[in-house]
Amino acid sequence: MVPVSIEGCAQGTEGGGARGGSISLGLLIDFIVQRTYDELTVLAELLPRKTDMERKIEIYKFSARTRQLFVRLLALVKWASSATKVDRSAHIMAFLDKQALLFVETADVLARVARETLVHARLPTFHMAAAVEVLTLGTYSRLPAVIRERLVPPPSLTAGERRSTLRALAHIVRQRLTTASLPNDVRNLKVENGRATFTVGQEFSVSLTVMGDGPNVPWRLLDIAILVQDSETGEGKPLVHSSQLTWLRGVAQARLAAAGLNGALTALRFFCRSLSLELLYTQTLRLCRDRLARHLQVDKYIPGQKLQVSYWRELGCELGYRLIIGAEGENLCVWHVPALAGGERVAAALTPHAPSMERLLAHTVHVRSRQRLNDLKVLLNDLGVECTVGGWPCVLACSVVSPCLRAEQLLVSVGAHGGKLRARVPAYPATPKMNELAAVLAAADLKALRGLLTQLRFWLVARRCEKTLQHLPASVCEHLPFLHGPDHPLTKLSSDRLYVILHRHSDHILVVEMKEVASGSTATTSTSTNSGSACSVALSFHLAGARRCTPEECEDESSATSASPSVARAYLKIHSVVELDTFTLTHGPFTPLDTPGMQPGKRKLASSGNRAVRVRQPAYFLPELAHVVAAADERVPFVNLAQELSNRGVTHGGVQPEWSGSALGMRIVSLPKPEGAPVHAVAALRSRLLAATIRLTTKNHARVWTAEIVFHGSPIRTPNPKEQGERRCVYLQYELGTDAGRTADAFLADWAAIVHIHTLLHDFMLRPAQERETLWQGVGIRSYTYRSLVLGFGPGQRATAVLQWNAPTQRYTVATPAHQHAANAHHLMHHHLENYINWNKDLLSLGVVLRETYAPLLSLSRLPTLPQLGLHHVRTLMPTPTFTLLAHSWRKIRIIYAGAYSLEVGIRGGNVVTIRDGAYSKFDRSPAVEEFAPAQGLKAFLSRYVEDNISARLLAEEDNPLSPMSPMPPGGLRFQPPLTPPQPHTPHSAPVTPHPASPAQHQMGGGSFNLTSPPGGAGGAGVGASPASPLAPSPLAPAASPHQPPTSPFTTWPASPSLPRPSPGHHPSPRHHIDHKGPQASSSNTAGGRSRPWAGAMATPMAVSKLEALCTPCEPPPGAPPGPALAPLQRFLACVYMKRALQRVIQQEEFLSLVSVDATSVTFCCETACMVARVALHPQHMQSLHLHLTPQPDNKDNWTAEDLQVMEKFFEQRVAIAPYRATALQGWGRVWGAPPAALPSLVALMRAELVPISPALWQLQWALRIPPHGPQIVPAGQPAVLLAKHKILFFICLTRGDTQLVLPLVYDVQSNAMQIAERRDTQQPHLSAVNLHLKRFAEFHQPHGECILWPVVRDLIINFSLPQDAPPPPAPPPS
Repeated sequence: MVPVSIEGCAQGTEGGGARGGSISLGLLIDFIVQRTYDELTVLAELLPRKTDMERKIEIYKFSARTRQLFVRLLALVKWASSATKVDRSAHIMAFLDKQALLFVETADVLARVARETLVHARLPTFHMAAAVEVLTLGTYSRLPAVIRERLVPPPSLTAGERRSTLRALAHIVRQRLTTASLPNDVRNLKVENGRATFTVGQEFSVSLTVMGDGPNVPWRLLDIAILVQDSETGEGKPLVHSSQLTWLRGVAQARLAAAGLNGALTALRFFCRSLSLELLYTQTLRLCRDRLARHLQVDKYIPGQKLQVSYWRELGCELGYRLIIGAEGENLCVWHVPALAGGERVAAALTPHAPSMERLLAHTVHVRSRQRLNDLKVLLNDLGVECTVGGWPCVLACSVVSPCLRAEQLLVSVGAHGGKLRARVPAYPATPKMNELAAVLAAADLKALRGLLTQLRFWLVARRCEKTLQHLPASVCEHLPFLHGPDHPLTKLSSDRLYVILHRHSDHILVVEMKEVASGSTATTSTSTNSGSACSVALSFHLAGARRCTPEECEDESSATSASPSVARAYLKIHSVVELDTFTLTHGPFTPLDTPGMQPGKRKLASSGNRAVRVRQPAYFLPELAHVVAAADERVPFVNLAQELSNRGVTHGGVQPEWSGSALGMRIVSLPKPEGAPVHAVAALRSRLLAATIRLTTKNHARVWTAEIVFHGSPIRTPNPKEQGERRCVYLQYELGTDAGRTADAFLADWAAIVHIHTLLHDFMLRPAQERETLWQGVGIRSYTYRSLVLGFGPGQRATAVLQWNAPTQRYTVATPAHQHAANAHHLMHHHLENYINWNKDLLSLGVVLRETYAPLLSLSRLPTLPQLGLHHVRTLMPTPTFTLLAHSWRKIRIIYAGAYSLEVGIRGGNVVTIRDGAYSKFDRSPAVEEFAPAQGLKAFLSRYVEDNISARLLAEEDNPLSPMSPMPPGGLRFQPPLTPPQPHTPHSAPVTPHPASPAQHQMGGGSFNLTSPPGGAGGAGVGASPASPLAPSPLAPAASPHQPPTSPFTTWPASPSLPRPSPGHHPSPRHHIDHKGPQASSSNTAGGRSRPWAGAMATPMAVSKLEALCTPCEPPPGAPPGPALAPLQRFLACVYMKRALQRVIQQEEFLSLVSVDATSVTFCCETACMVARVALHPQHMQSLHLHLTPQPDNKDNWTAEDLQVMEKFFEQRVAIAPYRATALQGWGRVWGAPPAALPSLVALMRAELVPISPALWQLQWALRIPPHGPQIVPAGQPAVLLAKHKILFFICLTRGDTQLVLPLVYDVQSNAMQIAERRDTQQPHLSAVNLHLKRFAEFHQPHGECILWPVVRDLIINFSLPQDAPPPPAPPPS
């Protein structure tokens, strides 16, 4: 606790140092700021008088001085932040010093008293009598009497004695006042507490009393209070000084003694009158000095007698406007020059207790202004203008138009200072010609005044027009750039006119003509409710048609069409002017202005007994103008549209108001037949048409055309609950633009779309019901809105196809919207579906096609199509789609895997599809297509998914090549050119086929069975479709249904392969030419194996359920390494792709030699490892690659069975697995090129990855391709094993928790050393730590001739730890 200093003890400088006076830091900052401000103020006053150089010097000195001052302040503030502790310590030390000083002084004083004073001290003799009296009685009575007489005051009167004394004195004062003669105006007196108080005219107050009860005792003046005040400029201070008041009190006491009470009151009244006059004079001088020097002047002033003031000096009156204030009798009076009627009101403003010259002048100006404005009122009444005078300040309000709002009245006032007239309209501060009008009013020029009032009246009506149209899509302007001749009808109108521009119709302008109604006539507009008034304005309306043009186009009509569109057309040319009948527009049907019995706000008529209520509108609202503009805005588009529809053969009933007047509408009587529509379908649709109406509606704050077409029911019942009524409405909306022809074309285009969609449904309903039900099992119409037709198919008819008519292309469009959070499977071939429906125009066959193609397309849609990086073996950073689906037709789909393999899927119907290798041409199967490579083993793979009833003979036949001389099947093959109508087959048709059918085809079915279709005879049970189905092959005999109506191309043209087309993809050719390094390796095909390269060219039929299993992702089959869920087809193609990539690696590497190749395996020999390797597909499911190693007979002892098993397992679980990268396979192939001494260490790496060693700090992973997060020594995605002369570069990944290290290791075979491969431009801390660890290992480990590759890696796994200063790199996201 900090000690508190003793009160009254000043701190010295002995203990606390030099601690003189202190000051608050805030106060010090205030002083500094005040000083700086003062110096700035002085500089601002002195610098303008000095030269430029002196100003610069002074400013520099000031800035330097101020900067030094604030630097000191800054240092002080910084020190003050820690000064509290110093102050606290100083206070403690000062307090302790003070206490020590007190102790020392006390000891000194006590010693001095003991040594000097108490030596001679003696006690006096005690006064016993006084002590006994004080102790017993409590008082002392032996004091001298003179003390009581001189010092002790006499006892005061009691409260009762005071009240009785004052009551008696008040009685005496009343008796004296009763007998005394007082002035007439002195009646306000009050007797209280023995004194009489007189208040005279609110000028002064006097208090009197008497000193005795005798009749001749004079009055005694007690107090005087002057009541005259200066409340405006006196600032609350008394006007009479205390010394003056003392002198005045003496004068009044003398007059009381000499002349009595009347003399004293007279003297005081004269003093107050002189004081008021002096106060008015002072106020006048102050007004002249401060504000009214130009308008106010003191002409004469006689103290105590007269004050003459002149005002309104700018008017130049002969006598001038003067105000004279003087004494008349005992009061002040006011005289006016010239004489002023009602001057007594001004005199009342001169109050005695608070005289104010400003208030007196204000009352004078008000009364004189009222007098002038009354004179103007008489003048304007003669012109027929209603006027009223009132208000403060006084204002003359003139109703220029009738009726007139208060804000629209012309207000004329008199300037209080100068006396000039001022005119204004409150609602419009910028009203023109107000100064001229004020000058004319001052001069009383009737002729000029009448013209200005007329112009003002027209201007106000124009503003009313603007307010009336402020919420309508129109604007008012007074001038437009018209180009017309002197004889134009526009020149015959009045010059006072307005132009209303319709925002929505730039080609029409409404001309509003204004005319003043003469006295005695009747106005016809809302501006003249009083008939015959001179303040009325009549409006007439003209609708003008205009177009933009240039001056040259106005002179020459023919040049208007040849003018360049880039030329700016800044002028308007009126080509037609039509006068509108206002009465007809405002008194038509459903117009509430003149409908008898119509109540405002209600649409039903009131009873006849009730009196009609007239709707009251604001004065500024012109209902006729609003109705005319609204009618023009509503009807002009209808007129233009009606003309365009009539030109296009549409019969309509004109523009008519809708029921209850809610809107305007145009009823369509008849619609034309669209081009290309059948007559019977149009007639059937017209029989259902009930009504068609075109209206203007509002949508999203914009006006649009809305066409309502009402039909009776629907030709077919749909499950949609909104389509169940007997009255079906179709709403069409179009933008409201300036081109009505475009709207008419859009309406007719929509009508054509309705007709064409109805034609499809009408022809469908003409089919027999049994045929519809038989062929449309699982297909239905979910919705029919007359504009679109929605077909539902699939399970629960959840998949949909939307048919619409596209007017610009004159074709049907088929949309395949998504359903249940998934894409529609038919989106792949919706263009082919559009071509099919536009060629056949048969809804029945389209439904069959949608049903039969849904399941195969849904199965194919399960294949992944996302692009992948590194899938291509050369451009590893180029994204390559996994699967690409291309629809060659609605029944032929091509599947492309990684841009390398192509499969062709044919849809046969009856839940049967065919699959063939698309790398072979249908016309010549000996070579493959340049862009794709054959998928070897495809036939054997697909045979595992073919059902027994379909593939009983397929599995037993040999894949023999087709002989060029094989016999042609009867009837040959027929091919359909794309998007061209099929030609019916006749017996005389020339057989055209690029290759004959195989004998196997003759064994499986009829002679017309093509390569892409399953047999349709007894051997193809479950494959054939319905005879009327689009997917059913035509019968072989011409006599079978020779006149059957075609429902699709299949009935007259059996399933045939389409013409070859170039591949839409621009993928690089995966077929790389292999430079053979010697004699060709022998293939198992030539050795008599079962598989043939061209076996996949023949179509393999299978059920759709098997295709679903083939394309659906699933877990790896038994015998395959674990991995993600992939489709069996993807696994097979990926294995084939990897096998082909391995063959390319064998051809590229010198240390590998190819032994044999067949459809499912590759056998090669490794020279350095002295062993033969065979990579083959799994014999059962063909969805995984497996390695089998066999050491050469001369080197069987170099490899143990465990080593061979590790290498085989490493290939199966680390190389040939998803995501199937060819670069990883290439890196694995380069491992076989390592020197023989390093191969056991590499095998140990494989073993450590498959079976982690323990104990270990890190988990090992051998990277066969460059990871993206590794050191950028080699581009990412490339093979991660590089062999260069006697060095091996490989990458390993060490993982521990969230930390992962990618280490590029270089093993030198000659020096048997290991080091880190680093780029010189980039240094990574963890790589430096690994390099340091390797150096320490090399120092303390002696290889003794063995390869140190595996010992180094093992030491890293077990002993390596990251330094504390090297931040570990974060683990990358899983790839």
